[in-house]
Amino acid sequence: MPRPEILHREGASRVPSQAVSINSSIPLPTRIAFIGNYLPRQCGIATFTTDLCTALAIEYGNDRLFAIPVNDPESHYIYPDRVRIELDQEDHASYERAADFLNFNGSDLVCLQHEYGIFGGPAGSHILTLLRRLKMPLVTTLHT
Repeated sequence: MPRPEILHREGASRVPSQAVSINSSIPLPTRIAFIGNYLPRQCGIATFTTDLCTALAIEYGNDRLFAIPVNDPESHYIYPDRVRIELDQEDHASYERAADFLNFNGSDLVCLQHEYGIFGGPAGSHILTLLRRLKMPLVTTLHT
C-alpha cells in the first residue's frame, strides 16, 4: 500500500503534529519517463538517473518507469530493458522522435536530468525541441 504524502502548512514548523496527511486517493502518475544519461554510460548523472529509477521501481513497480538516455557522439551502449528509445546527443531529429514517442505512448510525467554538456546543439539547445513538443508535465533536476 502506498504511503500517504505529508504536506506542511505554510509557515508551520516541520513537526509531525502540524503535518497534514493527504489521503492516498491522489493518483500517482501511471507512466514516468526519465531523460538523462543512464548506466552503463560512466558519469554521475547516469548513476543518479539509474538509482532514481531503481528506487521508484522498487516502491511503485517497474512497469511505470522507463528511461531515455543520451548517447554521446561516437558511442553506443547496451542498455537494460527500461530504456525504450535513445537520444543521439548531436542528432536533432532524435529529440523530435523522442517527443513524439512520449506523447504517443501515454506518458504522463517526464523527469529531466539537466546538466550543461549532456544535450546537443548550441548550449544544449536540442533538448528544447523535445520539451516544447511535450504534452505532459515536466519535472527537472538541475545538476552542476
